[in-house]
Amino acid sequence: MPSTLVHVAVGGLVGAALLGRWFDARSVGVALVAAAVPDLDSFTSTLLPGSHRALFHTLLFPLALAAVVAYDTRVRDPERSVIRGRWGARGVVVSWVGVAALLCGGIFPDLFTNGVNAFYPLHDAFYSISGRAEWSSTRGFVQTFVERRPASSPAPTTETLHYSTVVDPSPGAEPENVERVAPLASSGTELMLIVLGAGVVGGRLLSERLRGRME
Repeated sequence: MPSTLVHVAVGGLVGAALLGRWFDARSVGVALVAAAVPDLDSFTSTLLPGSHRALFHTLLFPLALAAVVAYDTRVRDPERSVIRGRWGARGVVVSWVGVAALLCGGIFPDLFTNGVNAFYPLHDAFYSISGRAEWSSTRGFVQTFVERRPASSPAPTTETLHYSTVVDPSPGAEPENVERVAPLASSGTELMLIVLGAGVVGGRLLSERLRGRME
């Protein structure tokens, strides 16, 4: 499964791409933290079994946050907007980028790898968008991303699926000698994303600092 480092790296790329002239250490920091937030449900699984990849990985989470930001910045009178009143236009941009980083950096890497409980708690089922797409000279276009699940094999739920984490490696009580693994990079692709995210964010921070000295 993608590590928190991968989530943060993707969040940093989202921030670097979308913050524009508002990019600085504090604003991109919001994107980095937002991308890490969904993984907090790894700590809740010991109290609420099955909640990892469900409680904060549901797509309803960023949808709810987007609704709050939209209401405060677009529906409410500008003079009563909390975000505009405290941080101005910068706050509006950073808020939207934070929501985007949470969705794209915090949830998407898991959804497109081995699954999240996409509509929890309204609908308890884990979904994964993983597979392959290719063109074959004999079979034509072939894809395995979207496939109908047999009725005899229902989607896993919080009661039937447990994702191992360093906090909660296995369902139920842990033996004293249980191995706890904190993944950093589980594949070359993940390592590439971590290096790319760190390089882009670090490079842009350095570029902004040098530009500030020249002005």
